[in-house]
Amino acid sequence: MTSKPILTLEDAKRVAAAAEDEARRNDWRVVIAVVDDGGHLLYLQRSHDTQFGSVETAIAKAHAAVAFQRPTKTSEDAVMSGRLIHLALPGVIPAEGGVPLKIGDVVVGGLGISGVRSPQDGQIAAVGAAVVGA
Repeated sequence: MTSKPILTLEDAKRVAAAAEDEARRNDWRVVIAVVDDGGHLLYLQRSHDTQFGSVETAIAKAHAAVAFQRPTKTSEDAVMSGRLIHLALPGVIPAEGGVPLKIGDVVVGGLGISGVRSPQDGQIAAVGAAVVGA
C-alpha cells in the first residue's frame, strides 16, 4: 500500500505562524491562507486592519499555487513578458504571493499571502513555505 504525505491543520498553523512572523517583522498587514492539496481552505488569518479584499485574493493565490503546482509569480512573470494567455487560464492569479507547499516532491497544499505589494507578499510566502517538511 502506498501512502502520500498530507498537510495537517497543525502544519498549516506552523506555516501561517512563520508567515505572520515575517509580516510582523516588516510591519506588513496581510491575509494568510493555507489550502490542502485539493485547493480547499484549511486555515485563514487576517490582520484586524488588513483590507477585506485581500481575503479572497490570498485564497485564490493559494488555490492557484496548488492547481498549477508552481508559484503564482510564474504567471505574473509570464504576463509581464507578454504571454497574456495566462490571463485566460481558469484560476490563474498573476500576482506573486502564492506558493505550493511541498513535502519532498509532493505538493501537499498551497499558501497565499495578500495585503502588501506583490514582491512583499512573495517574501512572506517563501518564509511560510520553508517550514513545511522541516
